[in-house]
Amino acid sequence: MAQYLLKRLGMTVAVVLLVTLFLAGVVHLIPGDPVELLLGPRATDEMIANAREEMGLDDPIVVQVASFVWNAAQGDLGRDFATQRPVSMLVSNATFHTMSLAFLSLLLSVGLGIPLGVLAATKPDSLLDRTTSVISVSFITMPSYVTGLFLLLLFPIALGVLPATGAGDPSEPLNYLRHLILPASALAITWIGYFARLVRTSMLEVVGSNYIRVARAYGLRETVVNYRYALKNAVIPSIAILGVALGNLLGGSVFVELIFARPGLGNLALNAIDARNFPVLRGSILVIALLFVVANLLADLSYRFIDPRIRVEEQQT
Repeated sequence: MAQYLLKRLGMTVAVVLLVTLFLAGVVHLIPGDPVELLLGPRATDEMIANAREEMGLDDPIVVQVASFVWNAAQGDLGRDFATQRPVSMLVSNATFHTMSLAFLSLLLSVGLGIPLGVLAATKPDSLLDRTTSVISVSFITMPSYVTGLFLLLLFPIALGVLPATGAGDPSEPLNYLRHLILPASALAITWIGYFARLVRTSMLEVVGSNYIRVARAYGLRETVVNYRYALKNAVIPSIAILGVALGNLLGGSVFVELIFARPGLGNLALNAIDARNFPVLRGSILVIALLFVVANLLADLSYRFIDPRIRVEEQQT
């Protein structure tokens, strides 16, 4: 296990380094001069030249890339071109809102998708199974931005029961949670359907196993057999994709944050693209990539810890 952990950590570091190198160079392919956008059309050539020198944009691209990688390794993501505030401060504030949205979405996906899949698997080919299958497939094919627009029109505008935009006040948990409900639901819809289908398929495979037949032969109640024994093994594939799900939710939060005007990493990155604000753009995307890599690492490790068969195979080899 220790050898595997070191191997995975080494791969994680390599991925992060490659992502950092990619981000350092790819922003220079975006058309437009950030200095001209920042200073406006009335700026003189001398003002533009001085600003480019202060921002380090006159240095060769190789020097700029090396500087960004070296500083990022020390936690310095540069300064915002417009406000001269540290990018790390802007990114940390936005990360809180994005992570809150992604984690609540993941909680909804797991908390609703898994029970929905179990219900379908306990009554195969029944009306309940067919209904849940139609619901889950519909959820999978529904983009988060379409769901977000629908929820925005339904609840805040038609019913007037939930806030339409903004993130609320983090110092007031109930207020902040009310602002999270709609965007988190819009983001979670697809994964609720995905987890439901995955758990249903896994449950149907598990309930045909010998140890489930033995448990039923001992006279255990069906609920105990399903939820204590069958679900324990059927949920393992779902745990394996938690990291992928969290990464997908982080990426999908870009559209949801725009629809609901949330000040998260996605909104920050898109605003930085409009302003050609390279430091903010690199910093926000780098943090999203880091969160995705860490989430996959934790999901992979937890998967190996929960499923003893993997550890037995490692010992045998």
